[in-house]
Amino acid sequence: MKNILFILILLFSIQGFTQSKKIKILKADNTMVDPNYPGATISLGNVFVEHEGATLRCDKAYIYSEKDLIKAMGNVIINQGDTIIQYSKYVDYDANKKLATSWGDVILKDELMILKTDTLYFDREKQHLFYKSGGTIKDTTNLLKSRIGNYYLQTNKFQAFNKVDVTNKDSKLISDHLDYYTSTGIAELFGPSTITSEENAIYTEKGHHNTKTNISHFLKKSKIYYGDRTISGDSLYYNKNIDFASATGNIKVLDTINETIIKGGYAEYFKLLDSVFITDKAVAISVMEKDSMYIHGDKLMVTGKTNERLIKAFNRVKIFKSDLQGKCDSLITDEKTGITKMFTKPVLWAEGNQIIGDTIHFLSNIKTEQLDSLKILNNALMIKKDSSGFSQLKGKNMFGKFKNNSIESLDAIGNSETLFFLRDENDKLFGIDKKQSSDHILILFENDDVKSIDYFKAITGKTYPPSDFEKLREDDKLLTGFIWREEERPLTKDDIFIKDEIDLEVPEKSTNPKEKSKVKVPLIKERPKEKIMRRQ
Repeated sequence: MKNILFILILLFSIQGFTQSKKIKILKADNTMVDPNYPGATISLGNVFVEHEGATLRCDKAYIYSEKDLIKAMGNVIINQGDTIIQYSKYVDYDANKKLATSWGDVILKDELMILKTDTLYFDREKQHLFYKSGGTIKDTTNLLKSRIGNYYLQTNKFQAFNKVDVTNKDSKLISDHLDYYTSTGIAELFGPSTITSEENAIYTEKGHHNTKTNISHFLKKSKIYYGDRTISGDSLYYNKNIDFASATGNIKVLDTINETIIKGGYAEYFKLLDSVFITDKAVAISVMEKDSMYIHGDKLMVTGKTNERLIKAFNRVKIFKSDLQGKCDSLITDEKTGITKMFTKPVLWAEGNQIIGDTIHFLSNIKTEQLDSLKILNNALMIKKDSSGFSQLKGKNMFGKFKNNSIESLDAIGNSETLFFLRDENDKLFGIDKKQSSDHILILFENDDVKSIDYFKAITGKTYPPSDFEKLREDDKLLTGFIWREEERPLTKDDIFIKDEIDLEVPEKSTNPKEKSKVKVPLIKERPKEKIMRRQ
């Protein structure tokens, strides 16, 4: 008896469970059958049916109970719980597969977005919506359009393919593939993508873009276009709210107006301040038709508006141009005027001449792209190595002119001195001229050799025969302040990154300001060096 009772209870439970899986007709103004539609119950007027927590309303429905299939038409409304509501003209719903196919002005709404399309597929089992013929999603921030779309209700993730367009009040994003989360406004980008706004345009092939916070991180072949500037790098971070961008790895900043390229390993760009900061093997390249100039420093800054741009280099600065090389501790180049100012132990090498002073200025003609003039302030000294020694010109200040990128004249002013090796037409040494002037000394050059020397006002000194000059003390063969720095000269554009041994001893950090120590930094590259010669 107990067994029979248990079997009856089990049968009723199974029957009840089976019935709960069936489509239920809750309401209809009229119900009928039509032999033209075998197996179908036709419901007309205010049709209201239910299946596993979802309801469907329409004007007319063909309900196939055996197949658990419903074909609804006319003002179709589907509700899933309290969060999802869908409108369309037609719906085919397979209760066994829990799959709804809707078409005709389909609109689906949930708490976060509104989806519109012509044909929509809804897999209730997987809570997955998708379309293949074009659609849009609108949330509180963006309007997203795509040819193909998938929306996963449980994660609020929208996956879009083929001609994807995301637009809001601040920007427009175009891609072929992105994942967009309606709950956060985050778009994960895959493949070629562009983001454009009034301020700039961004290109990337992989990235993370937050459309609500306007903070983004791009990871592959990424570039930011700022009208006259383009910033690219392996990894780009961008905060649109403060117009700040930072880049890491293979940085390249292109200035199309001033024809300048800046490269390095890390960069920061502040648009509101019109400034770029670059470190890690930083180099600024002033692009010229025949001969570009390379400027390297531990840190580079480019500041100012388009027509007032300054390049600033700090610490271990080196310059390379085929006909001009230089080194100093800090430098400023004005791209508008072509003036470059070198500070702290500056040195220039031009046409075989070494030029040093407390501060050096040189001017390039921005139209002809050639050197124009030179200014050495305080302790000016020019040195040229001769087979017999060093020819030298010294003055408090020195002013030079260039012609066709070669030194045409040098005017040493204030306590001027010269030491030159004199040769005949056969290049045979016949004397060494060592003289001083209380006013100034003017030297004219031709084919990079001394053409004439003019001394002004009081002149002292003498011309030594070679044999007598050799008898002089070594200090007397060198003018005061003499230092030969040839070993620091960059011979190629790659040499600007060499850290010279003289620069590699840096103070070790200490909590006690009175304590001073030095630490050796390993050489990046070594090459044979000549002995440094000094005259104090």
